[in-house]
Amino acid sequence: MITLIRGGEVFAPEPLGRKDVLIAGGGIEAVAEPGRLGVEGCGGEVVDATGRRVLPGLIDPHVHILGGGGEGGPATRAPEIRVEDIAACGVTTVVGCLGTDGITRHMTSLLAKARALEIEGVSAYVFSGSYDVPVRTLTGSVRSDLVLIDKVIGAGEIALSDHRSSQPTFDEIARLAAECRVGGLLGGKAGILHCHLGDGRRGLEFLFRLVRETEIPVTQVVPTHVTRNAGLFDQALDWAAAGGAVDITVGTDPAPGEPDVRFEDALEAFARRGLPLTRITASSDGNGSMPVFDAEGRLVRLAIATERDFLRKFREIVRTGGLPLEAALRLFATNAAEIYKLGRKGRIEPGRDADLLVVDGDLGLVDVFARGRRLMAGGKLLARGTFSA
Repeated sequence: MITLIRGGEVFAPEPLGRKDVLIAGGGIEAVAEPGRLGVEGCGGEVVDATGRRVLPGLIDPHVHILGGGGEGGPATRAPEIRVEDIAACGVTTVVGCLGTDGITRHMTSLLAKARALEIEGVSAYVFSGSYDVPVRTLTGSVRSDLVLIDKVIGAGEIALSDHRSSQPTFDEIARLAAECRVGGLLGGKAGILHCHLGDGRRGLEFLFRLVRETEIPVTQVVPTHVTRNAGLFDQALDWAAAGGAVDITVGTDPAPGEPDVRFEDALEAFARRGLPLTRITASSDGNGSMPVFDAEGRLVRLAIATERDFLRKFREIVRTGGLPLEAALRLFATNAAEIYKLGRKGRIEPGRDADLLVVDGDLGLVDVFARGRRLMAGGKLLARGTFSA
């Protein structure tokens, strides 16, 4: 299928001005001045983007594609995500993880779900493992998963400083980081160790020790959920100052009195410290559970995270002037592509995948393309899962 997106303001994520974008075979073939490209005689489709903006598809690097949770028993296992839920939020690439439950959910199922999402339209990758150490893998080790399984890009989310973790030792985390490091090198992948951080008093202690006491580079580990309280976020700022990247969960905004750091406040803290925004990724924790425990560790409340908050927060920080559009696109797309070495993702330029959004002046979604396949047209969702009504 050949498609010409004509006359939109292109953000690659850098602003390029008005351009025509030619899509063919699932990729971006050309970005040119308006009127210089044509599809006449090729049976191609023309999408008029005049007065609109053309953006890279959003990338969500932490999604429970099989559903997460289960901390309140089998009835609290969150449902699988649907391709409609992803595409309707302008997300064209997800990275799937298991989370707390590595017993009733399995790596084979996670991999199968990722392949199903690809068939249905979006790109999907996975982390090997769940909260636990030793890590549950597909081939017997994280290293061989990274080398042999195309969809595996790292290990995670491994839980630290959390009462739900397997309470791994520092040596176990160091060996796991080494597996990620060498497996990534041999597999030509990032090999990121993606760590869930709870609100335990140890915080990022193991990760700072990893950098001090081993040869593993700070860039090999990405901690997530780092805004769950101010103390943990202060450590995350120090991690970023040392050269590491952090992942910030952009779920529902914290209510007054809750300990979580607002996403906007986190961005301001980065600016005050003079830290580059290239060291932040945003993620939704989509279809993961959001449990609340009391002081005795009893589950008292449970909700579910959603991709809708991912799109909502992206729009809010641009609409309110928190960040210019090109900077917001880095946080919600380009940074993840670069940190996780998703080489054909995150930018609008020839040779990249045709993962594109056409948005109106208020960032409302008009068209969504994923690898050249049109998942939304004129604001109408076209993406449908195999068993959707």
